[in-house]
Amino acid sequence: MHAPGRSRAGRLGPHAQRPRSTRRRRVEGTWGWLALAGAALAVAAVCAVAVLRPWGAPEPVAPVAVAEGDAGAAASVPTAPLSLADDARVLVFGDSWVYGSAATVPTLGFAYRLADELGVETVVDGVRGSGYLKPGIDGPAYGERIDALDPALDPDLIIVEGSINDRKAYPEGYRDAVTAAWDALEARYPEAEIVILGPSPQVLPVQSATRSIDADLGELAAARGWWYISPIAEDWITDANYLDVIDTGPIGRDHPSDDGHAYLAQRVADAIERMEQQPAIVADAPHDDTPVGP
Repeated sequence: MHAPGRSRAGRLGPHAQRPRSTRRRRVEGTWGWLALAGAALAVAAVCAVAVLRPWGAPEPVAPVAVAEGDAGAAASVPTAPLSLADDARVLVFGDSWVYGSAATVPTLGFAYRLADELGVETVVDGVRGSGYLKPGIDGPAYGERIDALDPALDPDLIIVEGSINDRKAYPEGYRDAVTAAWDALEARYPEAEIVILGPSPQVLPVQSATRSIDADLGELAAARGWWYISPIAEDWITDANYLDVIDTGPIGRDHPSDDGHAYLAQRVADAIERMEQQPAIVADAPHDDTPVGP
C-alpha cells in the first residue's frame, strides 16, 4: 500500500469524487473497536482462529477451508486486513448501480457517496447493463472494460460490484469470464487491494440465478484471499425496506433511489471499515483449542 500523505494532485479523472471531510467515520469506528477489545479477549480461548465475513459475525474456520458450494469448489485463502491511507484512491467498478442509475443525478449514486462515507477519493467506472458476460448500454463487458482502464490510475483499493446483468446468460462460461477479468485487474494494478461486492437484488424474492452468481463470486474471491461482501447473505434489501431502497417506477426501473444509494454507500463503508479493523489471521494456526498468541 502507498504511504499516508502521498500527493494525489493533478490525477483526478472526469468521474472522480473527493471527500468533503476527513475520515471521521473511520475514527469513530476505531473507538468502537477499542471498546469491543475487552469483550474479544473473553472469547479468545474459545475462538482460537476466526475470520470475519464482511456480512456477518466472526466464526471459527480452518486455516485452509473449502468454500461452500459444489464438491469442486476451490480452497479459500486467509484474508488479510484491509489498509487504507487517509488520501487513498478507490476505484469503484461495476454496472448501473455503480453508474448511479435512478439517482436524481448520477453523482448521488452510492459509488460517489463513498468518498464522504470513507473520507477517500473515489473514481467511478460504471456501465449500465454490463456484467462479466454481458456487454452494457454504454460499453462492453467487464473484461474488455478492465483492459481499457488507464494503468496510471494507480488505485489503492478497487471495489468490483455486480452483476445481476449476467443472470440470463449464467452459468455457461461465467466462472471463466470472472477469473479472466480478475486476472487482468490484478495484472493492471498489482499494488491495489481488491474487494468484491456481490450483486444486490433488484427484485424480491431474490432470483435463483442471482443467488448462484453470489455463491460463485464468493467462492472465487475466497480462493484468492480477497474480501467478499454479499448484500444477499447480509439481507441488505428485504421486504421491510425494499420500497425505501428501490425505485420501482418507470424511471427507476428497479434501481436504487437517492435514499437507496445513500443506504448502500453506508452499508459498503461499514463493511470496508470492518475489514480495516480485523487482526491478521495466522496461516498455520493449530486446529485444537490452544489459544493463538498475537
